[in-house]
Amino acid sequence: MSTVSYASGTSDVPLLGDTIGDNLDRAVAAYGERDALVECATGRRWTYRELAAEVAAVAAGLLDSGVGKGDRVGIWAPNCAEWVFTQYATAKIGAIMVNVNPAYRVHELEYVLVQAGIDTLIAAPGFKSSDYAGMIEQVRPACPELRQVVLLGSPEWMALADRGRGADPALLAAAQAGLSADDPINIQYTSGTTGFPKGATLSHHNILNNGYFVGELCGYTEADRVAVPVPMYHCFGMVMGNLACTSHGACIVLPAPSFEPGATLRAVSEERCTSLYGVPTMFIAELSEPDFDSHDLSSLRTGIMAGSPCPVEVMKQVIDRMGMAEVSICYGMTETSPVSTQTRTDDSVARRVSTVGRVGPHLEVKIVDPATGGTVPRGVAGELCTRGYSVMLGYWAQPEATAEAIDAARWMHTGDLAVMDDDGYVNITGRIKDMVIRGGENIYPREIEEFLYTHPDIVDAQVIGVPDAKYGEELMAWVRMRPGAEPITVEALREFCVGKLAHYKVPRYVRVVEEFPMTVTGKVRKVEMRAQAVELLGLDTP
Repeated sequence: MSTVSYASGTSDVPLLGDTIGDNLDRAVAAYGERDALVECATGRRWTYRELAAEVAAVAAGLLDSGVGKGDRVGIWAPNCAEWVFTQYATAKIGAIMVNVNPAYRVHELEYVLVQAGIDTLIAAPGFKSSDYAGMIEQVRPACPELRQVVLLGSPEWMALADRGRGADPALLAAAQAGLSADDPINIQYTSGTTGFPKGATLSHHNILNNGYFVGELCGYTEADRVAVPVPMYHCFGMVMGNLACTSHGACIVLPAPSFEPGATLRAVSEERCTSLYGVPTMFIAELSEPDFDSHDLSSLRTGIMAGSPCPVEVMKQVIDRMGMAEVSICYGMTETSPVSTQTRTDDSVARRVSTVGRVGPHLEVKIVDPATGGTVPRGVAGELCTRGYSVMLGYWAQPEATAEAIDAARWMHTGDLAVMDDDGYVNITGRIKDMVIRGGENIYPREIEEFLYTHPDIVDAQVIGVPDAKYGEELMAWVRMRPGAEPITVEALREFCVGKLAHYKVPRYVRVVEEFPMTVTGKVRKVEMRAQAVELLGLDTP
């Protein structure tokens, strides 16, 4: 057993060496008449053979419109069947699909269109209160490389697919045959907690294998039906969802265009889903549905929970009330396709709520001292690094940012603080950038946040460091109170902490809020919280 915080994922199952298009063709040959995709909102459904026909039509149509290998094709839409068609169609011809977040506004859309050099944008006309078509017209003059826009459901979309159906199949076959599994195939923009996001560039090999091995650890076969209420524009939906399914001949079930707890429960019940995905807040919302008990969830066996730590009580309810005895916890980041560690089906509940599992097959993880780069002993906190097939090719057109993230030995530095135990299980303890240094003491906000969750009136807590003349930094807690509870004072919070936390870990300041500043992907923006705190507390004044 290693005494240092390093682990490699051995496996008797070899990595896949094919492209996404070739892998889909193999699934069609093996499972042609089985369900491949169900869109619950419209009642539309496709077998693998029917899905392949739609994908081929869009792929050939894109070729006919002048899109070729390496060209960037943006997709800006909520979860829908056409999103799936576009994902596999671009992979078939070697175009690089660029995921555009459905929540983006004008300035974010323009940034991505220009930064990625998008040639073709496939978009929904709009979604909820967002007028996508109007926003596209607004930014188009600033996007010289944007050659064509195709709105889903429009005559142009119908014509593109129709042209593809009438095209010579040999042209598509030739385009597909000219691809390599190492070609870039996807650009996904990271949330960007500071400044504009960076475009993680991923290959067939990156995301196909990650989806496949996530599915392997969930025990997927062609008999599985996976409910995917998480967004397609993120790796959780398009890799852990779509690619995990198609690489096993399983069925993708889309409950709704965006997450709706009731629609998700109906989809699981009516489509007899065996697996369900979500972040903890999604599962909490589903469990809280007034008519939860009216849904037959007996088909559920497994699922994936990722994105943030799962509270113990939620995990117990997911297993007991939803029947997901084999639910898996995954940890990763866009830059690693995304999953690096995952719990196994036979792991205890304790493992699933206190760790993010062990290293995945064919991957390596290590925990290093951020200052020296040396691998730390087991049980000691440091920065989590990962290496292997999953590490991105780099940030699109940003070599300096790539060099900062991936070192000379191809280790991806995650920026996450973690601890590895003697059995190789990893616990994420915070972000390096969130670490607070108070009077020479290194303080990890996550530890204090976990403690504040135990307060009966606090439903959520975020801890940040703010400037301090004496200690360099001081701690400030932002808290959300349960409905009906009195706002907590600094004195009351201090009284709650004294004797349970070391004195230097007790927050000096507290702020009660209704919500935290968030990124478009639901991550707390601690940078923005610090800026607000400095102004609020007058810490930037002499």
